[in-house]
Amino acid sequence: MLCTRLTNARFLTMDPDHPVAHDLGIWQGRIAGLDEAVTSLPAKEVVDLQGATVLPGFIDAHVHLAWTGFKQNTPSIAGHTRIDDVLAVVAEAVARTRGPGDWVSIAGYDQRALGRHLTAAELDRVSDGRKLYLLHDSGHGCVVNTAVLDLLPAGIPHENGFLAEQAMGAARALRLPHAQEDLAEAIGRAARTCLTEGVTACAEAGIGGTLFGHSPVELGAYQLARDKGLLPLRVQLMVSADRLRPVAAHQADGIPRALDLGLRTGFGDDRLCVGALKVYTDGGMMARTAALTSPYEGLDHAGQLQDDPDVLTDLVVDGHLAGWQLAVHAIGDRAADLALDAIERAQRIRPRPEARHRIEHAGLIRPDQLPRMARLGVSAVVQPNFLRSYGDDYASIMGEERAPWMYRGRAFLDHGIPLVGSSDRPVADGSPLRAVQFMAERASASGQFIGPDEAVTVDQALHAYTVAGARACHWEDRLGSLSPGKHADLVVLADDPRSVDTSRIGAIEVVETYVDGSPSRPLA
Repeated sequence: MLCTRLTNARFLTMDPDHPVAHDLGIWQGRIAGLDEAVTSLPAKEVVDLQGATVLPGFIDAHVHLAWTGFKQNTPSIAGHTRIDDVLAVVAEAVARTRGPGDWVSIAGYDQRALGRHLTAAELDRVSDGRKLYLLHDSGHGCVVNTAVLDLLPAGIPHENGFLAEQAMGAARALRLPHAQEDLAEAIGRAARTCLTEGVTACAEAGIGGTLFGHSPVELGAYQLARDKGLLPLRVQLMVSADRLRPVAAHQADGIPRALDLGLRTGFGDDRLCVGALKVYTDGGMMARTAALTSPYEGLDHAGQLQDDPDVLTDLVVDGHLAGWQLAVHAIGDRAADLALDAIERAQRIRPRPEARHRIEHAGLIRPDQLPRMARLGVSAVVQPNFLRSYGDDYASIMGEERAPWMYRGRAFLDHGIPLVGSSDRPVADGSPLRAVQFMAERASASGQFIGPDEAVTVDQALHAYTVAGARACHWEDRLGSLSPGKHADLVVLADDPRSVDTSRIGAIEVVETYVDGSPSRPLA
């Protein structure tokens, strides 16, 4: 007997052997079969989906759950365009703290809205003895007041209180890490948001590191969230590469650096596991720190790498030798050159054809880099909503020649490069459906077309958030399509993304989300 049979729906299975179905059977959290294979079987529950469209649950291959959850509960200056209004919000947050010496965190900082960066001196006017930390929306910088600057080690570079990349990491290191209980609650908040948008599985893009990590024991917080019932979706954890340390392993093992006990990609189970090793090579376009081969339009610099190129290369190679899948953050084309050089060197030393290394973001990829990515077998894990939300700004700083190369779609597919969808939540909008809309029409929120030749079909965009996402996370045997034997993770939509006007895809209602055959909330 089936546990559940879902009927009267249009199941877009993403399985070429059975692309469309009208009935789906579920037994013990798995898909038992489709159509005639289950229609006549008895079921404990039969759910009439009233003509809805059903897809495999969306897979967001690059998110920051803890950061998202904390940001949801942090005072924000997002939307403010006047310095005085921003300082008023900060002053209000300061007034709610207990006393001098407290840290005050503010979210939503983006200098573009203000026309320039805030300064430490301006923050000093409203700090009242507190230590102020305003995290840039990109996650690649922050602005702090003098009370924080005075605590930084000598030689940490800043511009009137703005700290970028590793300098930001030095400021973060001054604070006690988040408690595991607080982390678990934040993770749970973000996970519930993901479910409302149809996301049933995701890859957390870097835990435990100095740049984006929230605690040296961050993995334990995810275990705690799961133990407390706060983790309603599947999570794969990327480990920040700066957690690797030299090990005295047998020489024949060929593992120069590793986590304790040799832990690597694949450890865990279907609900919580260790994924790729996250290596940061550059910054971001929003903070103007993505590493380019020529300067940003209107600026006299071309961004920056996170460290000496040889240091970064050795980190990539050592991670590969230790058996990790690599997720290399590379937004600018200069960073992509470094990533590809390092991956090629690693594969030459120890070939691992099925490693499925990934370039995270691949934000600016020159035409000459495409054949090389294909030859090395790397996936491009892109964030279409970056251009939907920030595309006008990004196009202006890249210039006419480079703008069409940003967050590509069609060119990756034409070269045989796996195109994987993700959000980088909370840096950008997390909705897969709004991302699918952008991928098909390449229009920013203002209506400006950005690299229209990079548009893909709706089917290809949906593939990026289902089948391709599963493969990028080594989940293809259990997720990504509505195929018998796979987990019954699915999203119920009020309309079919393939049949509505492209401009309406992002507004399609997510009616319900199922994980392991169980709905996240009762159907209306």
